[in-house]
Amino acid sequence: MQLLIQSPLDPTFVQNPYALYAEVFTGDTIRYWQDYEMPAIFDAANVQSVLRDRGFGRATPADQIEPLRPHLAAFNAVEAVSMLDLEPPDHTRLRGLVLRAFTSRKIKALAPDIHDICDTLIAALPPHGCDLIPAFCTALPVRIIARLLGVPEDISGDLLRWSNAMVAMYQAGRTLQTEQAANAAAIEFTAFLSDYIDIKRRNPQDDLISHLLRAEDNGEKLSRDELIGTCILLLNAGHEATVHTMGNAVKALLEHETPASALTDQNIATTVEEVLRFDPPLHMFTRYSYQDTTIGGHIIRSGQQVALVLGAAGRDPTLCKDPDVFDPFRAPVAHAAFGGGLHFCVGAPLARLELQIGLQRLFAACPHLALSRSPEFANAYHFHGLKRLDVTY
Repeated sequence: MQLLIQSPLDPTFVQNPYALYAEVFTGDTIRYWQDYEMPAIFDAANVQSVLRDRGFGRATPADQIEPLRPHLAAFNAVEAVSMLDLEPPDHTRLRGLVLRAFTSRKIKALAPDIHDICDTLIAALPPHGCDLIPAFCTALPVRIIARLLGVPEDISGDLLRWSNAMVAMYQAGRTLQTEQAANAAAIEFTAFLSDYIDIKRRNPQDDLISHLLRAEDNGEKLSRDELIGTCILLLNAGHEATVHTMGNAVKALLEHETPASALTDQNIATTVEEVLRFDPPLHMFTRYSYQDTTIGGHIIRSGQQVALVLGAAGRDPTLCKDPDVFDPFRAPVAHAAFGGGLHFCVGAPLARLELQIGLQRLFAACPHLALSRSPEFANAYHFHGLKRLDVTY
């Protein structure tokens, strides 16, 4: 297997990982990424194949589980019940409970809330320009998640702080300080949710926590820890991805001088899918191989971890013509921005709805929206989102 050496902390790479991806596509699209000490799969066909192959999974093989470290006790307690890192039957049970509460009807019913929050955020924009990441891209999804869960929107600041600290654990360059901050956030987040679960148990409403509590009361084996872990996962995964995609979408639309017709009701869904293909929010997701297998002519041994480079899969030249060109009017192209298989993003329908409504409302309110400086991505591969998005309008 050909060796690939590329530090995920290299600023040039973080700002434009697509240059490396394009180089990989000129040869073998499965390389041994030395910096991660694992094979990395870049092409769309093999990425999709592994995502759907039950011989690969997220759960750590038993012989690779490391001893628990006391300074990460609270964080690990949340991770232990996260369906993101579980396989059947536990994953099947937890995901089924969430989907029972996270119905298409419930998601569609959030549309008025999304419009309402957009109105509030747009009205609060400074007179001439701002950094859109905190003012709009971050604020919209975190408020929606708060409404979905049924927790007060006025704690959005705490939700963001907890989420950012915990998500940092999955980024390159993790340090002891990162771990301590994540554990502290897990302690605070768990305590808040534990108290709030008691409130919802006494006074249930039409929200996700109440629905999950009713499922538990109806005989489903949903423990308190599982309920807390599920709520934390929905915030961390759903919020992080939507923030990055919203920022990346505005950047792409402005840099390519996209016509307003791309945001009409007839075209907005296709535009969002093109953004997800062209500049997705998550560039790498890993799987463990549970058996010896062959992928793309390469042997993957049982217990070996592999990196699926989702960001590269959307730029695969076999997917579409001119994959490095942003074209919201092209026929929809299958992408891996939401993963696939058993772990396909449960919040994908909500993320799509937020992006479609949010982009339409923002550009309708600010028809002269323009970049005031070149956007800069945060130094956080394999998450791929902007550090700042300075605009005028």
